[in-house]
Amino acid sequence: MDKKRRPQIVVISDLHLSTYGCQSKAILNYLNSVEPEILILNGDIFDIWQFSKSYFPASHFKVVKKILSFIEKGTETYYVTGNHDEMIRRFEDFRLGSFHVVNKVLLEIDGKKAWIFHGDVFDISMRHSKWLAKMGANGYAFLILLNKIVNFFLSIIGKQRISLSKKIKHSVKNAIKSKNDFELTAAEIAVNKGYDYVICGHIHQPVIKKFSLQDGEVTYLNSGDWIDHKTALEYENGEWKIYKYDEDPMMANIKEQKESKEKEESYNTILNKMRNDFEL
Repeated sequence: MDKKRRPQIVVISDLHLSTYGCQSKAILNYLNSVEPEILILNGDIFDIWQFSKSYFPASHFKVVKKILSFIEKGTETYYVTGNHDEMIRRFEDFRLGSFHVVNKVLLEIDGKKAWIFHGDVFDISMRHSKWLAKMGANGYAFLILLNKIVNFFLSIIGKQRISLSKKIKHSVKNAIKSKNDFELTAAEIAVNKGYDYVICGHIHQPVIKKFSLQDGEVTYLNSGDWIDHKTALEYENGEWKIYKYDEDPMMANIKEQKESKEKEESYNTILNKMRNDFEL
């Protein structure tokens, strides 16, 4: 990929490496397309809750290798811990070169203060019923696997793919959000602390929203996820935006070229087999 974009800051979260739902190829394509000055991995990069399943394919290792390449180049890289990778919290304040392990990131961006953290601290199911949250994660992992099987058969018969996970996750997360007022809670605390931006992940809902509260204004941002939405946050030229993988024409071209190559390789494989079978 020759033409790389160079945003000042990239915030990416909820990759859930080691799960069936992780869109690792899309993640790698995206990371290969950017050269940020600051890379913030805002929680749930690995899904340690699912590690017992011993699922960590080569495509997931490639994502890790790509992240390491940013660190080797000196890109300021912050690993913000989340709930699915909470075991890494024991290494808080670890630093090696340009790599940092933290629970939150405080940045000053063009004269404005940003407060960046995963967001699970506002989730009632995490604070009071962690076992219930883990049970839900296991059920969701099964749903992802089932969705992949369904989509496999749909692709065979030429039907459009569906996302069971997105529909169910959206309704579940909306229920949690309505109980916890996740966004409003984050915004209120950020205003009280004097921040201009509050940036989270966790609820898998990419959004940029401005809150005008009694004590001041704040912009709430959420980087979304790489299970369903395939989104990230980028800061460039004094402005935040939500990057959407599925709407990036460059990524569409990569996908088309890859599918064409795979079809060609499949055709050549069949042709070679026929030649061998019939001794042509």
